[in-house]
Amino acid sequence: MKSNESAENYLETILILSNSKSFVRSIDIAEELGFKKSSVSVAMKLLREKGHICVDSDGHITLTESGKAIADMIYERHQLLSHWLTQLGVDPDIAAEDACRIEHVISKESFDAIKQHVLNS
Repeated sequence: MKSNESAENYLETILILSNSKSFVRSIDIAEELGFKKSSVSVAMKLLREKGHICVDSDGHITLTESGKAIADMIYERHQLLSHWLTQLGVDPDIAAEDACRIEHVISKESFDAIKQHVLNS
């Protein structure tokens, strides 16, 4: 389930928006991320071609099974790493920013070890 950081961020954003909105459109993603709608449209085309999202005739975007799996993985990493860094005394805003960077590069093995440590502490 390889993906690049940009794609992972888009998928995670779709997941987060879908938890608070009845449907997600490109404009919602653009507003959330502070990107131009044209940039988001290009990214959505690539995600659709990779089979990570579906876009209906009304422009509503949904995650496919593969897209949801990636989004869930990244979101879990973000939540756990943010929480862990905050527990270590890092300012919550900095912890969230750092978690956003770490979540894309950390290996599964290292994340699983951190997760076990956090859950057992």
